[in-house]
Amino acid sequence: MTAPMATRACHVAIEVREPSQVGELRRAAVRLAQALGFDEVAAGRVAIVATELGNNLVRHAQGGRVLIGEVEAVDGPPALELLSLDAGPGILDVAASLVDGHSTGGTPGTGLGAVRRLSSEFDLYSSRPGGTVVMARLTAATAPGTGAVVPHVPQGRYSVAALRLAAPGETVCGDNWALRRQGEALQILMADGLGHGPQACEAADAAAREFLAAAPGTPPSRVLDGVHQALRSTRGAAVAVATVDDEAGTVTFCGAGNIAGRIISGVGDRTLLSQHGTAGVQVRRLQDVVYDWPAHALVLLHSDGIVSRWNLDGARGLLRHHPGVIAGWLLKDHLRGRDDASVVVLKRRPT
Repeated sequence: MTAPMATRACHVAIEVREPSQVGELRRAAVRLAQALGFDEVAAGRVAIVATELGNNLVRHAQGGRVLIGEVEAVDGPPALELLSLDAGPGILDVAASLVDGHSTGGTPGTGLGAVRRLSSEFDLYSSRPGGTVVMARLTAATAPGTGAVVPHVPQGRYSVAALRLAAPGETVCGDNWALRRQGEALQILMADGLGHGPQACEAADAAAREFLAAAPGTPPSRVLDGVHQALRSTRGAAVAVATVDDEAGTVTFCGAGNIAGRIISGVGDRTLLSQHGTAGVQVRRLQDVVYDWPAHALVLLHSDGIVSRWNLDGARGLLRHHPGVIAGWLLKDHLRGRDDASVVVLKRRPT
């Protein structure tokens, strides 16, 4: 797995509540596909998927939004992701909804079946009540018929997904994240530049660059101290660094500011504690805290663009799904909507 570049673009949210907005969604998705080097045929598949997801939101969910962005592919070039989020009535029979010809709205019923067939990676979760999240990822080489409902996308022994949204009215995101290998472990950074806009983006990007440049094996507290020094010339940022180690069954965490961290399973929910302070401005003595990482638990980090007090009590079975679907569900229900927002979800690959 490769680490994301410090300047990676964030996802863009397209609201879809009426038929005219489906065209806006389709055009935005095709523009990104072309920017990623998709040829005419591959971009056409993107257009179909975007249209089907948009039409589903209008016809069945009473509206919602689709997030469009570039994500890491499992192997090969980056993928284009479309993540449909709605708080509608939910899908009564998910398996039936994925069969071509199935319809509950008097349409040909090819929507989700077509989306799955045209996607290289596909997953969905739906709750009644609660709504639905549909994830579709396509690459320039995606061939029809390769999509599948998958609980995980293998990336070594871990599966990771991240979402970043800029604050309303902003063209850049003041949050950032980065990922790198530490032997058989992974180390993750999340940074939330103070405020939002270009200066917040500058601080968060600087944090990601310093993180990626740190020596292999550096523990989170020392990485964060280096980030603190590197951010002296910026407005500063809330920053957290976590090393997740499947072999040891541990999460080693160090944070300064209001980055939220959780270890969540079907039977437990533990908070990863950050200290007060702001990297680049003032932090106290940094210390690593080691937490047990139980089997089947996921690790989740998010910025304060997502409300801190949330739970997944009304989403039974969600934790078995792709980390991208879990991240989308969290944004769907708990996005503040007035600041930059980011979330990273990591879980073990099933054995």
